[in-house]
Amino acid sequence: MRLDKSAITLVLHNEPGFADLFIKYLLERSLRVEEDLVDQLFNSSEKRLARALLLLANFGKDGAPEPTIGHVSQETLAEMIGTTRSRVSFFMNRFRKFGFISYNGKIEVHKSLLNLVLHEQPEIKS
Repeated sequence: MRLDKSAITLVLHNEPGFADLFIKYLLERSLRVEEDLVDQLFNSSEKRLARALLLLANFGKDGAPEPTIGHVSQETLAEMIGTTRSRVSFFMNRFRKFGFISYNGKIEVHKSLLNLVLHEQPEIKS
């Protein structure tokens, strides 16, 4: 959706509640972009995939996480984390092998995947 600059400016001036929500959204988005950049620069593609799966499942957000992710292709995941589909496939199979996810058409993210991201553990050894 595209909003005209004058229309959004008018709404921001006349609706303080909307202005607060809009500013909150912009700040959260800016923070997320910064986190994504740091993630891309300093983490392996395996950790980036784990983080992306946790974000898609809403781990760490207000309310309970929704561990089942709708259909997301491996190509889409690869684009999200900046790697190839074959690497995503490799990591997804490893995550399934170690019990971090269940993967049968839909992805179910288990809380144990947080350990890979939060506790700065080294990469999974086969």
